[in-house]
Amino acid sequence: MEKRIYYHDTDAGGVVYYGTYLKYLEESRTEFMEQKGLNVKELKSSGFEYAVRKCSLVYKKPARYGDTLICSASISKITAAQIFFHQQIHHKETRELLVDAEVTLVSLNEDFKATPIPEAIKEQLLKT
Repeated sequence: MEKRIYYHDTDAGGVVYYGTYLKYLEESRTEFMEQKGLNVKELKSSGFEYAVRKCSLVYKKPARYGDTLICSASISKITAAQIFFHQQIHHKETRELLVDAEVTLVSLNEDFKATPIPEAIKEQLLKT
């Protein structure tokens, strides 16, 4: 997914505010799921919900106002109730790695308790 940096993404120095990268990672995971044929809104209405359980980011270099970024997401592992993503954000022009992230999602029921991921969803996520 491409993401252009606008002024509202940055701090007073024109550098992307560190918390903003979390939004980019979320958008990239949503795009990943939609490319696999899974619409997040439809998943919720069918009873499958998920939340970020763990997020670990390594900030390597800053992005700045006017930059264009490439945000990627891939699944590194799926367990009974969790999806483990490896995500990266690169500068489009220089290809430099800016952010390296590991994000874990947990499948939840209506009471926000961990619940197994439906097999059909696992199959969709792992489809190449």
